[in-house]
Amino acid sequence: MSPASADIHPEDTLLEENEERTMIDPTSKDDPKFKELVKVLIDWINDVLVEERIIVKQLEEDLYDGQVLQKLLEKLAGCKLNVAEVTQSEIGQKQKLQTVLEAVRGLLRPHGWALQWTVDSIHGKNLVAILHLLVSLAMHFRAPIRLPEHVSVQVVVVRKREGLLHSSHVTEELTTTTETAGDVSINPACASPLGHAERDAFDTLFDHAPDKLSVVKKFADGVYLVLLTGLLEDYFVPLHNFYLTPDSFDQKVHNVAFAFELMLDGGLKTPKARPEDVVNLDLKSTLRVLYNLFTKYKDLE
Repeated sequence: MSPASADIHPEDTLLEENEERTMIDPTSKDDPKFKELVKVLIDWINDVLVEERIIVKQLEEDLYDGQVLQKLLEKLAGCKLNVAEVTQSEIGQKQKLQTVLEAVRGLLRPHGWALQWTVDSIHGKNLVAILHLLVSLAMHFRAPIRLPEHVSVQVVVVRKREGLLHSSHVTEELTTTTETAGDVSINPACASPLGHAERDAFDTLFDHAPDKLSVVKKFADGVYLVLLTGLLEDYFVPLHNFYLTPDSFDQKVHNVAFAFELMLDGGLKTPKARPEDVVNLDLKSTLRVLYNLFTKYKDLE
């Protein structure tokens, strides 16, 4: 701990004795990967809530009162939370946040997620806490987005002690890799259940040999899946039906979805994974798709 530097804003000095406040170091906010993470999450929220006519422009200002978070969770989880629709008072906002975050806890805690946020931190417009929450939700629900990997920020922690401000710097890791998404489960706080992804042989395989499976990343853009399916069924896939050199997320999703259609036409079962899971480098999902092919064509010469 050291005396606070002079670049702390005046509003951040209004602390009670031993009170603590955190803020992101300005240099971290200028980091391209941090900016990309914020943009990806804002775009994702707006895509999910497009039918609600909700447009998020700034995470701290638009999510702190719980209204948008409520709508987001209800849309993702397919449930209805028992909260007041609109509330202006601070007490009402925190009550709504409490209900929403308890529902999130019911979803994430059983799967071992670290909950790095509180009602006070979200309502206090703590951007780091809000980002932790959104990243956890995006990965748990396997959002069709590509989060930038290994995003960290420097956080300035300011505390008032004996009438003086003292500050320290802490590194907060916001994302690691995109291969750690959790499974969707039943949420006891919701009126309707969510789809439950049961553990299977691929989960066990991942528990014991995750480092051996990076080869399946080659299928993430869908090109090999399309060509392989055509090869196994002994027909040529017209090139105008898919993107041979996809250069965007949507084009890759199109390719994988098209490969799934070819598999269904060939008599295979509906893939357990979503096209977005494969594009997002979810290895278990990709292996399940490949195993589908293997079970039908393993005796093919």
